[in-house]
Amino acid sequence: MSEETGEKAEEEMLLIPRDTYLVSGIHIGTSVCTKFMEPFKYRVRNDGIYVLDVNATDERIRISAKFISRFEASRVAVFATRQYASVPSTKMARLCGFKAVPGRFIPGTLTNPSYDGYIEPEIVILTDPRADKQALTEAASRGIPIVALCDTDNATSYVDLVLPVNNKGRKSLAQVYYLLTREILRARGELGETEELSVTVEDFAFKLIRE
Repeated sequence: MSEETGEKAEEEMLLIPRDTYLVSGIHIGTSVCTKFMEPFKYRVRNDGIYVLDVNATDERIRISAKFISRFEASRVAVFATRQYASVPSTKMARLCGFKAVPGRFIPGTLTNPSYDGYIEPEIVILTDPRADKQALTEAASRGIPIVALCDTDNATSYVDLVLPVNNKGRKSLAQVYYLLTREILRARGELGETEELSVTVEDFAFKLIRE
């Protein structure tokens, strides 16, 4: 098999064209790579920025979607402390029927039944184990499975399923949450295998205020 044929076959195996992934910056990490994220590293740029393996990201989106789809929608909670994650995480929750908890996490949300905002999910999705540390801690203490978007600088202790991705970029977060939503709905049989969402990636993006 020629190199060109091999590249074409690999391209067809991805959820979206490789160039689309790259344009979103989904693979751009940070200047730090923890031992936890070393397996997902592709290379280090000359400026010291670590780059994630797009193939690994693509594979983990598929795995995460199939895993999440096994749970009753109303028992899935999505946490997103980071501002750029508020819109895409909420959009996914709305389309998939999940519970969205954007913004600051209130201690006791997962552990204090007397708190008005207390919830009992069967699985949680975190946008960043560091920014969503309190949610991570409470979910882990209750033995709730945790799926987390993890950048190169993240520790993944207590995370059950790591999704390696740039979890800080506006476009990157829109792209990964769009794909997760699409693949979850496909896995649940609510979308055909090749059917697309009725909304676009741009609809998942946090909108910047123009002056």
